[in-house]
Amino acid sequence: MLKIETITKIFSPGSINEKKAIDNLSLTLDKGEFVTVIGGNGAGKSTLLNCIAGVLETDSGKIYLGGEDITYMPEYKRSRYIGRVFQDPLLGTAFDMTIEENLAIAYSKAKTRGLAPGIRKSQSKLFREKLARLGLGLENRIQQKVGLLSGGQRQALTLLLATIVKPELLLLDEHTAALDPAASRQVMDLTRQLIMEHQLTTIMVTHNMKNALEFGSRTIMMHEGRIILDLQGRERTEMTVEKLIEHFSRKSGEVLDNDRLLLI
Repeated sequence: MLKIETITKIFSPGSINEKKAIDNLSLTLDKGEFVTVIGGNGAGKSTLLNCIAGVLETDSGKIYLGGEDITYMPEYKRSRYIGRVFQDPLLGTAFDMTIEENLAIAYSKAKTRGLAPGIRKSQSKLFREKLARLGLGLENRIQQKVGLLSGGQRQALTLLLATIVKPELLLLDEHTAALDPAASRQVMDLTRQLIMEHQLTTIMVTHNMKNALEFGSRTIMMHEGRIILDLQGRERTEMTVEKLIEHFSRKSGEVLDNDRLLLI
């Protein structure tokens, strides 16, 4: 489903601030595969997602989605095939519009443009059904503006927005980092539910090493723009956070020292 061939991304090339954020990186995901990504600050995790989503243009290499070369496809075109949830609950929604209006926009991205009522009754019914499955009571607040929701409620809604039309690829960029532990667990449970229900090909960047091993079927660790560890199968099943830290030190030659990484 996703094939990345030797991509490189350099910020401020030729200057004193030159930074190679992605260094000759290759990665392949099969259809329906759920990969978690861990690494310290500056490892290149979010830059990788931005390159896949088209926010950033790579300096070299190729990116293929579903067999199609999207290396130079603009972000707005990729958004028809790629769903994304950001770390900041304020992103990914139109805060001054209602829940129903946000859902209508997300639902229309795969539809043919034309003159028709903004929100049909059948669509409104579908939206309520989808919201009810979140278990947050949002189906009873469908005319309420999104800006009045809590961070956890908004992230749950953003997940629904990103998947209401099944994307070919779902990108989750530390989407629980700004939430309290209870809301984080709720959103992670919902994440697993939606991914399993729709068999979504997913990349999830996380700051939580326990979540990186608990969710998905494969875990990669990044360091200085490269993948230094790719865990799957029995090796991943038997992996612990403590062993993961040891692997990082051995592969990178450095001690993992990052206050943002949650170890438990």
